[in-house]
Amino acid sequence: MALEEKDLFSLTHYEYGEAYFGSFQGMRFRVARQPLENVHYTPPDKRGEATLHVTVWPEPDSYQAVPEEKKTERDFPVTEEGLREVTAYLNEFHDTHRELWPKQSGRS
Repeated sequence: MALEEKDLFSLTHYEYGEAYFGSFQGMRFRVARQPLENVHYTPPDKRGEATLHVTVWPEPDSYQAVPEEKKTERDFPVTEEGLREVTAYLNEFHDTHRELWPKQSGRS
C-alpha cells in the first residue's frame, strides 16, 4: 500500500492558502503552498515565486507540537508534476525511514 496522488488535494486547494495535513502508517506530513497565502483569484503571472512545501515527521505529535529537529522539509514546484513529485517523495521517504515510524501505528 502506498500514497497516491489522489490522496492529496488538487493544486486548487493550495491556491486558497490552505495546508493539507495527512498521515500514512506512522508518518505525518503537511503540504502547503509557500508562501501560505490565498492566490486563487490572482492571475498566475501576478502570484510571484512559490513552492509546494512538504514537512514530514513521526506520529503521534501534531505539526505545532512536534519539535523542529524531528521535522524534515523539502520544496517542490507548484505544478501538476510537482504534486506527482510530492507523492513519490512521501512514499520514498516513508519506505527509506521506516525506523522513524511508530510500530503500534496501523493507520493508512
